[in-house]
Amino acid sequence: MRAASVEPLAYDFARRVSTYSGLELPAELPALEAVDRPGWIAANLKSMRPLLETLTERIEAPSAGPLSGPLRSASGFLLGAQVGALTGMLSQRVLGQYDLALLDKRVPPRLLLLAPNLALTARNLGVDRDELVLWVTIHEITHAVQFSGAPWLRDHLGGLLRELIGGLQVTIAGRGSQEHPDDIATGNGGGGSGNGADGLRDDAEAGGRWPKLPDPAELREYVERARRGELLRLTLGEDRWQLVERIQAVMSLIEGHAEHTMDAIGAEVLPSLPRLRAALNHRREVRSLPWRVLERFLGLELKLRQYAEGRRFCDAVVDDGGPEALARVWTGPEALPSPAELQAPEQWLARTRLPI
Repeated sequence: MRAASVEPLAYDFARRVSTYSGLELPAELPALEAVDRPGWIAANLKSMRPLLETLTERIEAPSAGPLSGPLRSASGFLLGAQVGALTGMLSQRVLGQYDLALLDKRVPPRLLLLAPNLALTARNLGVDRDELVLWVTIHEITHAVQFSGAPWLRDHLGGLLRELIGGLQVTIAGRGSQEHPDDIATGNGGGGSGNGADGLRDDAEAGGRWPKLPDPAELREYVERARRGELLRLTLGEDRWQLVERIQAVMSLIEGHAEHTMDAIGAEVLPSLPRLRAALNHRREVRSLPWRVLERFLGLELKLRQYAEGRRFCDAVVDDGGPEALARVWTGPEALPSPAELQAPEQWLARTRLPI
């Protein structure tokens, strides 16, 4: 099934999403594009360019000498190379994407379908390729309706991301910091501990010596937290991690709402949807060892669990008050569920319920 041939069905589904969710349908949706893996990688690197440029600007050279500029440029290049390598790995599993640049409104959104991954997945799962293409398409076009029907959503997520980046300082050595230099020197910075990684850098910078090794108890704690998928949290610190949790809560709602909406009205467009859902859920659960290790290292397992929480949240809200109650989440940033409310929908319902 070519992208052009599935567009009429996808756009019809977008109208159904608008009716069900209360989100206004835009005058025009992005055209569907079938791309290969290099094309998907290029599109994502373009979308991430503002983020990479911002991080590169925050790279801190160890001195203000004549090599600080070239060192910063070289570090920015290495950062881009690392992101490119990770994007290359992810390109092997992604099926489709609503590609939206949160930090640059000048970049138009795109609806991308990864043709080789769709063909391979259909064969591996034993499902009809055309039906799988339609399933992925209506999922991604639901995201297009969400962001176009709630135009504040892009600004809100972009603002959270800017706030997160604004608190980071990336060093040439590769360690991020959010503390003031005076706090670092005393080991009392926010989110850090006096004897932790901050202290290691302090020893190396202050005395020009090799840093001392952490004691065994601290090392065991770091290893245990990395094993639990908390490496990103350990790196950012608790203050920045609260921002990450807010971003994840919004993304959980967005994904959960798409999953809920597809199951609520998708069978009208795609009768085989329950079978496809079961097959794709199995694909999410059964992954090779390298992928499981990568997901735990990056904390992606947590993200998958939170997407499930987003789905449960939407199901519970609709069970209580119908689609009209769920539509309240799109009225503005203040109506979004907090991370705690995402796990306790009744708290969100009590907070946002309209007075009689």
